[in-house]
Amino acid sequence: MSIDPRAVIAPDAQIAPDAVIGPYTVIGAEVSIGAGTRIGPHVVIEGPTRIGADNRIFQFASIGGDPQDKKYAGERTRLEIGDRNTFREYVTVNRGTITGAGVTRIGNDNLLLAYSHVAHDCVLGDHVVMSNAVNLAGHVELGDWVIFGGYAGAHQFCRVGAHAFIGNNTSVLQDIPPFVLATGHPAEPRSVNIEGLKRRGFSEEQLRAIRNAYRLLYRSELKLEDAMVQLREMAAGQPCLGAMVQFIEKSARGLAR
Repeated sequence: MSIDPRAVIAPDAQIAPDAVIGPYTVIGAEVSIGAGTRIGPHVVIEGPTRIGADNRIFQFASIGGDPQDKKYAGERTRLEIGDRNTFREYVTVNRGTITGAGVTRIGNDNLLLAYSHVAHDCVLGDHVVMSNAVNLAGHVELGDWVIFGGYAGAHQFCRVGAHAFIGNNTSVLQDIPPFVLATGHPAEPRSVNIEGLKRRGFSEEQLRAIRNAYRLLYRSELKLEDAMVQLREMAAGQPCLGAMVQFIEKSARGLAR
């Protein structure tokens, strides 16, 4: 274990033997830090927070702070972070609220760039990229491989499906389905995130099916309920579309169209 003597560590904090903690960092009560995690100088981590293995937290990040919710009254809520995530300078991540799930969750292999913010009760999957100054309001859910361009943001309770791409300076006010590229104020679907899907090994057959599904949803001028009838039929023959069907069926805020 390499803990700078100028760091301040709560007596009950659980820190893996090979973790690294820089000077002037503050580790609060009920914080658990996994193997291989490296924490820079001037970081603040409050609990209850569990941080997995091989994470990298850069200087001036604030992790596990109280939720920015006027209803919050000091209840015991949590933050759970998986493995191999990177939190760059001035990233802020808040714990959950009892009016939500009681926990904020961040998966594995995510990259949160400088000044980005994850609010209370958010859920991030794996391989998510949040570019500089991206802001997620409370209860937002991001699927695996979602990318947010710089200065983009998402309204409370919005969901963004796996492999979606949100352009810079975009305001997400309703749900964005999997595979979709969206930009604008508010966010509007523009196309399929083809380049991202190619990089992740989607076959030509899968890409063709996703393009056809996108045309059905956004170019056919069908009402959503009528488009969904056809989309379910398409998903029966192409399993990759099942994720899109399930995502839309669970939409509470409505679909950006």
